[in-house]
Amino acid sequence: MERQGFDEKASEALIILFENFWILRAEDPEVYQTIREREHVLKRYVVDKFGFDLIVHQHFIKLEKIPVESRVWMGMQDFSEPIDYALFCCGLAFTESRSVDDQFLLSHICEEIKELYPGEMELDWTVYSHRKSLIRAMRKLVELGILKVVDGEIDEFHKDEEYEVLYEVTVYARYFMRNYPEQLFQYQTTDEILQSEWSRHSSDARRKRVYRKLFFSPVVYRKEKEDPDFAYIRNFRSRLSDDIEMHSPYRLEVFKNAAMLVMDERRQRLTLFPDQKGVTTVLLHLSAKLRENLESYEINELGEIRMTSMELEEWMKQVQKEAGHGFSKTFRQAPVSSLVSSVTEALENWELGYPEESGMFVIQPAFGRLIGHYPADYLEKRRVSDARENE
Repeated sequence: MERQGFDEKASEALIILFENFWILRAEDPEVYQTIREREHVLKRYVVDKFGFDLIVHQHFIKLEKIPVESRVWMGMQDFSEPIDYALFCCGLAFTESRSVDDQFLLSHICEEIKELYPGEMELDWTVYSHRKSLIRAMRKLVELGILKVVDGEIDEFHKDEEYEVLYEVTVYARYFMRNYPEQLFQYQTTDEILQSEWSRHSSDARRKRVYRKLFFSPVVYRKEKEDPDFAYIRNFRSRLSDDIEMHSPYRLEVFKNAAMLVMDERRQRLTLFPDQKGVTTVLLHLSAKLRENLESYEINELGEIRMTSMELEEWMKQVQKEAGHGFSKTFRQAPVSSLVSSVTEALENWELGYPEESGMFVIQPAFGRLIGHYPADYLEKRRVSDARENE
């Protein structure tokens, strides 16, 4: 299998494209130039394997990434309420009516958003929660480069609804939204939008589905006894593995019920497990605890185990008691109910577990591939410290 001009920098560029919404030339000129120089090999690869469009513009480069399925961890992590997304979209609509470099005040866009807002509830900027949602939306518009702050600080808006910020519309405002096969109003659900994507990939949809799943999700699971996507991964494991290793820094690992891309060393630009968040330390110790007690549970055909919320809470009590000394202060001192909430949310976000409507919590097979323990030198220092305290 030939790389066809796909060098190490092209491999790094591919991952950067996956990790970022877009690459702005003004903010990251070196990366922009690297991708621009390898435009043809990158475009050929993402079209062939993923069915994605690579847009190379004089001001930015954008890979149009479309998942196979929506997941709870997708979306804008800074947003906490549906209204945040609504205000963000109203902000986008506002920018479409403005020229590049056009400047406007926060009060102006506030009035326009009130007119554009589609919700039944009327926006009221004297309401603190409405202002906080607008702050989150405006921050995201600036973070993405759609708007530029000329003067002022949006955080002050949460104290005073009459506070002003001066903004400027950037050249990127016209390019945030991607093109859809049909007008958006013709779709009733997000699933319809996702399904419409496959109308142009009928001949090789399976391969592109598999590549998208592997590169987008922490884990790809066998969802049923005869799962065609997972069967494709198992049947073409060697070919997939060779191709992925040639074109990216990842390795493909395939097990009975799960497949995932792994990396042998940490990369600063990438989102990897475990990350620097304290909750992933808790997850690793929980996994070790469950591994020691697998006889307590029946593992189903798909490699899953189910437990009640009370059982999960009991495991977390034990993990906190036995390993909590090495947790961050937040998780070391957290009430068990709060700890369980943080752990279940993290498990769902990393696709390692999920709640059922019945109230049971499902631990998925990839969680069994993880384990955490403290280094010997840390445990020795702790033993010595405890001994001194007991003298």
